[in-house]
Amino acid sequence: MSSGQFDIFKELLLKISSNSPFYKEKFLKAKVDVNEITSMEMISQLPFTTKEELREAYPLGLQAVPEEKVVRIHSSSGTTGKPVIIPYTARDVSDWAEMMARSFEMAGITPMDRIQITPGYGLWTAGIGFQAGCERLGAMAVPMGPGNTDKQLQMMMDLKSTVIIGTSSYALVLAEEVEKRGLKSEIRLKKGVIGSERWGEKMRQRIKAELGIEIYDIYGLTEIYGPGIAIDCGCHDGMHYYDDYLYFEIIDSATGKVLPEGETGELVITTLRKEGAPLLRYRTRDLTRIIPGKCACGRSYPRIDRIIGRTDDMVKVKGVNIYPGQIDEILRDVEGVSSEYQIIIDHINGKDVMTLKAEYNSDGDTSREDMEYNIVDLFKKRIGIHIIAEVSGLGSLPRSEKKSKRIIDYRQN
Repeated sequence: MSSGQFDIFKELLLKISSNSPFYKEKFLKAKVDVNEITSMEMISQLPFTTKEELREAYPLGLQAVPEEKVVRIHSSSGTTGKPVIIPYTARDVSDWAEMMARSFEMAGITPMDRIQITPGYGLWTAGIGFQAGCERLGAMAVPMGPGNTDKQLQMMMDLKSTVIIGTSSYALVLAEEVEKRGLKSEIRLKKGVIGSERWGEKMRQRIKAELGIEIYDIYGLTEIYGPGIAIDCGCHDGMHYYDDYLYFEIIDSATGKVLPEGETGELVITTLRKEGAPLLRYRTRDLTRIIPGKCACGRSYPRIDRIIGRTDDMVKVKGVNIYPGQIDEILRDVEGVSSEYQIIIDHINGKDVMTLKAEYNSDGDTSREDMEYNIVDLFKKRIGIHIIAEVSGLGSLPRSEKKSKRIIDYRQN
């Protein structure tokens, strides 16, 4: 981090220590004196902020500005507990629109594009975030929101949308419908900006091939503005993030120790300029690494690798830690198997039993029995446990217009 960036960081520390009741109390408990922080390297001496703390601050305990400066709130889904409410000032909204517009430009999107936005609007950050980026860039927004696939396809054809935005799950639904209805020659899509859930290479290639588009991974989370804080460029070698707004660290999630550049661990983010609800060393639970060196595209923004999973996505079966990213890699290497899968875990007769359900491509030459054997064999070799594999026809597993539920663990019931 440059001295100029450290000056911004120091300003953040002074602001939150005096204006944020949340951080005032946190610094008091941790015996933090922000005046003693004299270099960026000393950030490791400051406490982390966790999702649990944000939930405990519900509804507006994170607010660090007077009421009249708050122009909007957004919220996480709260599916696993109390939602997290994040207040935004006018500057926060403007900064986020700037990052989103940069992300569109990074993906080669121009004011001549027509951008079909399929994520939800409302308390969720996605729809309105993409909308603001379109408007800042000067492109045409087609604000469809989620679902109603018939209407999505109709508008896509009638308005000649050139960019589709959505989750990978819904992009796959659209791709399959385009293929099924024979609409490929009638759509004008060139690019897809896909985010909100971790997804594998096989799924990426299916969407790319069936829609005939170039795909860009976009990253973000409600607590840190929303989507648009990082995206991959045309080189598709990691996602550039905006270090003039955010400071990224990678830590060992077990020890909290900061890891060297290039090593994989949990992403921790500090918001350098956020006013409404600034966050210091927020543990995202997302697993990635900071990619060393400069991108071949020539941009100076640093990069993180694709998200390979979350610390809370991990499941332990027969004493072995398993991440969804490992499943993607195994399926990628099994000939004839498609991208979709579902894992069922149960405890039967005193033992953990894991079943991996997958789909096969209808044009594959490999038999279903061989695919199942190869999945079981690769799982044993790479992860070290025996599982059951069940492979069925394309489209047999559930599809989602939002995020797909990949792991069903009946042991928790």
